[in-house]
Amino acid sequence: MSSKIVQNMLKSVPFNRLRMSQIRTKATLPPLAFEYKDLEPIISRDIMEIHHQKHHNTYVVNYNNTLDKLQTAVAKDDTATIISLAPALKFNGGGHINHSIFWDTLTPHSTKPSDNLDKALIQNFGSFDEFKKQLAAASIAVQGSGWGWLGFNPQNKKLTVISCANQDPLFPTTGLIPLFGIDVWEHAYYLQYKNVRADYVNAIFEVVNWDAVSKRFAEASA
Repeated sequence: MSSKIVQNMLKSVPFNRLRMSQIRTKATLPPLAFEYKDLEPIISRDIMEIHHQKHHNTYVVNYNNTLDKLQTAVAKDDTATIISLAPALKFNGGGHINHSIFWDTLTPHSTKPSDNLDKALIQNFGSFDEFKKQLAAASIAVQGSGWGWLGFNPQNKKLTVISCANQDPLFPTTGLIPLFGIDVWEHAYYLQYKNVRADYVNAIFEVVNWDAVSKRFAEASA
């Protein structure tokens, strides 16, 4: 998995111990399970197409290019270059990981959280509406660019709302397993919502794929 390289590097595994088989693993742009127009009127076709084909694809291309440089540096035992590549791997690898989760947890169809996820949301936040309020608030409050996340803490088995800056991937950054994230980079909403991030954040709950989020929760809490 391409994400494993990013996770390993963020855990400070010595770069020269990375297996070459890991370094050769390239990222690919995942296809969407729906058409670009299908999330309208919540997210416009133009935003979806540009977001997926341009922005996400750029992370994929840059990540793969950085992997090529890493492979060469590892082969040469060039420690300085290996270390210098870490920020690019984190940013572009995180962008790929975050967006892959994002697409999977959006849908034009009406869905609801599973009974187990619904119970967990109520247990951890008091109610489903309170959970949405907290996730929306965390997402809207991000300074600059970043993500608001619903994550699962594997240590205490609790759900948590948190935000991450830029393209920092949730699990390597915080240890929380990502269940659902709201992209609050301007490219995710500006063409449609202008500078009113709150309107976009509050609207996106209408197209959450709760089946996918519930599946991620079941796997994380198993």
